[in-house]
Amino acid sequence: MPGSLRLSFLALALTGCQLTPPLPPSAAPVLPVGENWRAIVSPADADRLARLDAAWAATRAGASPLLAREAAGLWPAPPPGSYRCRVWRLAEGRAPRRFPAQFCHVGVEGALLSFAKQSGDERWAGYFYVDGERRMIFLGATAAREAAPGYGADAARDVAGVVERVGPLRYRIAMPWPRSGGALDIVELVPVAPALD
Repeated sequence: MPGSLRLSFLALALTGCQLTPPLPPSAAPVLPVGENWRAIVSPADADRLARLDAAWAATRAGASPLLAREAAGLWPAPPPGSYRCRVWRLAEGRAPRRFPAQFCHVGVEGALLSFAKQSGDERWAGYFYVDGERRMIFLGATAAREAAPGYGADAARDVAGVVERVGPLRYRIAMPWPRSGGALDIVELVPVAPALD
């Protein structure tokens, strides 16, 4: 091959290498936006959420990132899927009480992320609402064995909490001043690994 022809091919190859590379995917997931939770929340639950810092201050949470007030990171939305979830109950002046692990599920319903605690004596179901870069708001309802009513249908069953990411693929819902007593209920969420063939 003549030298000039080789140089032409080389120049053409180098020109192709200089194309602008595609932009990398954004590190932040695209979240369903949904509606503003402040337009839905009851006055009683708005008050509980506003007193979240007081609930943390009243407890002996310990050094675990799960139970540390300052542990919240960016991108708080749990990816849709199945989770192992565990409730931690924090009361004033007492050590945290840990309950057996259960199963929960995060799904997508229209413009919202849905959440359901699927096993255990106390179950919750509701939705996550975007509230800044480091937290979401959970508004839902509790039920025993029957299906949970929608949020706002029965004030005695309404639950509200703050959803945060506290580690790689580790999330929590902090529910201040729950009706069951104590200062803070923490629902720990860890994804269930898919079964390998």
